[in-house]
Amino acid sequence: MTIAVVKPGLQSTLQSRPRVGLRHQGVPASGAADPLSLALANKLLGNPWDAAAIEATLLGPVLRFDVDCAFALTGATASATLNGSAVAAHETLFANAGDQLVIGAIEVGARVYISVAGGLEADEILGSTSTYLQAGFGGLQGRALQSGDTLVPLGNEAAFLQTPDEFRLPVFTSWGLRACIAAETDLLDEASSAVLFDTNWRVGRRADRMGLRFDGPSLSVSSEGRMPSAGVVPGAIQCPEDGKPYVLSVDAGTVGGYPRIAQVARVDRHVLGQLRPGDHVRLLRREPDEALAELATKVEYWREWLPQIDEII
Repeated sequence: MTIAVVKPGLQSTLQSRPRVGLRHQGVPASGAADPLSLALANKLLGNPWDAAAIEATLLGPVLRFDVDCAFALTGATASATLNGSAVAAHETLFANAGDQLVIGAIEVGARVYISVAGGLEADEILGSTSTYLQAGFGGLQGRALQSGDTLVPLGNEAAFLQTPDEFRLPVFTSWGLRACIAAETDLLDEASSAVLFDTNWRVGRRADRMGLRFDGPSLSVSSEGRMPSAGVVPGAIQCPEDGKPYVLSVDAGTVGGYPRIAQVARVDRHVLGQLRPGDHVRLLRREPDEALAELATKVEYWREWLPQIDEII
C-alpha cells in the first residue's frame, strides 16, 4: 500500500509545518517553502493543513501508485499527467493502483506541492515531519527523495473539491514583496538606501531553501558587510561584503554576521518559496504598522477557505 518514486525530480522532499520556538537552540524553521500552497493542497483532500506532502522544486517527480489513492497538486505551474492524460491543479484527483503520475519541468514559479489523502508517513523530529536537509532529519531519512523510495499514504478516501477561483494563488515571473527596514538599514549609505527600494532586482542562480541572492546594483554599507553575529529569521535581507542583497528562506540558519538591511513582511513571506532564478523582484517599503494591517486583511480574506490561516502564514 505504497507510492513508488520512479524518478525523484530535481529536489523533492517531504515537507509539513515549520519548527517553532527552537531558534535559540540553533534549529531553523524549515517546513514548506510555500506553506500556503501546501495548505491548499491538503485542503482538497480533507487533510490537516500541515499533513506531510511532497515539495518538488523546478522539475517534478515520476510516481507510481501501488494503491488506489486520492491526490492533489498546487503551487507552481507545471505540466502533469496521469497515465499520459493531463491532470489539473487545484482539484481532488484519483489514481488507481498501477497508475503513474508525471510532473514535468516547472514553467512559472519554483515549487509544486503533491498531497495525498491522509498525508504521507514521515519522520517526526522536534514537532514537525518536515525535511531539514542541512542536518539530515525529518521527512524520509532527512534527505531528498531518490529513485526506488516508497512512500506510505495514511488515508485513501477524500471528497471531491476544487479550490475556488479567488483562492487559487497566481504565480508570476515578476513579483512585489512588501518589506520593512531592519536593524542595520542605517548602515547603508544614502544612495544605497534609495536603491534598495527602487530597483527591479533579479533573482540570481544562488536560490534554494536556504535563501536567494538578488542580482543588481551593489549596495554599500559602512560596516563593509561585516558585523558580529546576530539573530536572523526567514525573510531577513542581508547585505554581504559583495553588496548583493541576500534574502533568507525557511532553511536558513538562526544567526548571521551580515548587516540586516530589510525584512520581508510576514504577509508576503510565503511568496519566497515560488521565486526562481531569473525572476524579477521589487521591494515595496512598508512601515511596521502598515505591514501588520495588511497581514490582518490577508488573514481575514483567507479564513473563509483556510480557517487555520493564522498558523499557515
